[in-house]
Formats: sequence, structure tokens, C-alpha cells
Amino acid sequence: MATQKSKQWALAARPVGMPKLSDFAMSEAEATDPKDGEIQVRNSWMSVDPYMRGRMYDRESYVPPFQIGETLTGGAVGKVTASAHPDYAVGDLVTSMAGWREAWTAAPDAMMANKVPQTGLPDSALLGVAGMPGLTAYAGLLRVAALKEGDTVFVSGAAGAVGSTVVQIAKIKKCTVIGSAGGTEKCNLVKSLGADAVIDYKQHNSYESLLGALKAAAPKGIDVYFDNVGGDHLEAAIECARPMARFAECGMISQYNATEPTPGPRNIIQVVGKQLSIRGFIVSTHADMQPQFLQDMAGWIQSGQMKFEETVMEGIEAAPEAFLGLFQGRNKGKMLVKLG
Repeated sequence: MATQKSKQWALAARPVGMPKLSDFAMSEAEATDPKDGEIQVRNSWMSVDPYMRGRMYDRESYVPPFQIGETLTGGAVGKVTASAHPDYAVGDLVTSMAGWREAWTAAPDAMMANKVPQTGLPDSALLGVAGMPGLTAYAGLLRVAALKEGDTVFVSGAAGAVGSTVVQIAKIKKCTVIGSAGGTEKCNLVKSLGADAVIDYKQHNSYESLLGALKAAAPKGIDVYFDNVGGDHLEAAIECARPMARFAECGMISQYNATEPTPGPRNIIQVVGKQLSIRGFIVSTHADMQPQFLQDMAGWIQSGQMKFEETVMEGIEAAPEAFLGLFQGRNKGKMLVKLG
């Protein structure tokens, strides 16, 4: 066992609007030898996710805000390099919330660490299609939106880690799927995943144009909306919703960096007449679905029904740039940082 050097990132300042690289500060720490009940882990992959932007505000939410000067946290995969815990051995693969750093020493519970069984999947998939984003898509679509065979499903952010998984689960469940993504390359990706129609929101960059494209793609309306974007997409989905449609509100990335309150959908009154169900959700609430999710996902990947895309940036130094890339449309599928 030996102490390990670890580069790590913290907030240097709370971002105002779109985060800047200067809002982050890197330092070096040590992952010490583990004491009784602790493990030492060297991370091989870390995740950046849109929800992290909300934790950069100093306000109450479903998770506490990041503190200035404290090491940021997020999903990570790594291997145990030293152990003083009876349930962990050197070489064990673990997932944790100890991202934004190269190595760490702590009790597993303190870092929400879990030993990973053999899945046959690449380690990076444990942060994407077989990890939190995948479970978000699975729970949001099957439980929150109560997906039924034959539904017409609209997915915004359909080229992202969550959205691309939603597209494929909906097709596996024999639904008609309309995806929204930005740019030809991303739209081609969504089409290759099986979407029946794809809307390029960069081409349809006004509400009227977006609404027209959605009506053309779904002339009889939509039964399910899986929302990753909010804003005009949410308003268009309400306009095109069939009676009793179900909305799974996963995220609203178009509003995460807003410096002023954004207006709500102008047609919100239709929620009443159409008897719409609009439900926000947090993936941790649906952790009980994890065993069935992993079983289904492993089977779908092995059968070729589920594909996944990753955008990888190299080295801990690239973590803030990777995070900013989420809001600049630079990722196809899951955005990851591969650690040295």
C-alpha cells in the first residue's frame, strides 16, 4: 500500500450564466493509505452531467450545492489499489461519486461506492448506458411516463446520453419515436438508433418552426414526451399532446444557465383540457429498478438492440472543458473524461 498523488478540481467561483474555465481550480492532494474500513481507489473514468450545473448555485435543491474550494463530486469508475475493508480486495472494480479527482481514500459509503459485478460491458458504460443516464431513461420512460406499446414518443436532447437511450428503449417497446437534436451529425445518429423522425432544432430555431416540424412528424399528436430541454420544446410538446398524454420531466438544459427567470409555456392551460400528466423525477428515487434495469440493459446490448455513443476527453485536466461542452452541444451520447 502506498499514498498516491491525485489531481482534483474544485469550484473557484460560482458561475453566472454560462460557466467559464476560470470558475474551476485544480489542485493536488494525496490519497493516503486506507485506515480500517476504508479503501483506496484510482479512478479510470469520470462523468460530467448537466445536473451538476444546478449544484453550482448556492441554493437548496435535491442535493446540497457544491462549496467553493471543496473537491467536486460526480460519477466515477475505478479500481481498488489498497483495502482495509473486508468486502473489497485490490483489483475490484467500483463505481462511486468520487469524480473530478484521480484517486481517493475513504469508507465506501462516504463516496457512495459499490463493487461492480462482471457485466461484460466496457468500464465506461457503467457511467452511461448501464449507469445513471441509462437508469434515468429506463425509469423515466417505463415508470414515470408509463410507456405503452404503440405510443408516439417525442424525445428532446435525443443525441445525448439519456435521450439516445430513451429512443432505443421506446423502439424496443414497439413505439413510434420522434427525436430532436442539433445539427446534421447528431440527427443522423438519432436516425441510426431507430427514430422514425428527427427534428434538427438548429434548422427549426424558432418556436413556430419547431412546432410545425413536430406536427408534421406526429400529425395525430404525441402520447409521451421525454423532456431534456424545456423551453420551446416543452411548449411544442404540450401543443401536440393527445388527451391523457404523459410527460416525463427529466431536465431543462436550455434554462440551466439562465440569469433571469424564464417564462413558462404560454399554452399551459392545455394541461387541464387535455388532462395531461406532467411529472418531474430524479433518478435516485427509482433506485429500486436497478436490478431489472441492469438485466434488461445487458440483454439489449448483447442482442444488438441497444447501441451507445461516447464522447471522450483525455486527462483530468480536461474535466472543466468537458463539462462546458455539455452546454455547447459538443457531445454525442455520454460525455466522459478518461483519466490517466
